Amino acid sequence: MSVLFGEEHVRRYRETDGEEGHIWREGSTVLLLTTKGRKTGNETTTPLIYATDGDNPVIVASKGGAPEHPGWYLNLEKNPEAEVQILGDVFRVRARTAEGEERERLWEVVNEVWPHYAEYQEKTDRVIPVVVLERA
Repeated sequence: MSVLFGEEHVRRYRETDGEEGHIWREGSTVLLLTTKGRKTGNETTTPLIYATDGDNPVIVASKGGAPEHPGWYLNLEKNPEAEVQILGDVFRVRARTAEGEERERLWEVVNEVWPHYAEYQEKTDRVIPVVVLERA
């Protein structure tokens, strides 16, 4: 199977309850995050690599080390209420950005799932946000 991206990734993930699309490159795990657009109000779904901290999924606003935050993160800053799908489980979350010691601990956890985050951090001057998705 080819590696999924973007809208095709979202479509196949939903159609198969994550049987296709949950496991991605290098064995990383992917969830679907649906946010409300900060400008349009429209819902947008983004496939994102995640780790877990207890029952909470943890995602990273890396955008590959770009100088600006990804759109989904800016959407969560405006409205932290979102929807997540992990495999066949769809649930509401409230997002928050980890700070201080919690961020440092979770940074290590997410880098175990996707070691490239450390490379992305080296490419940008911004501190890449680590986001905890707490079930609502």
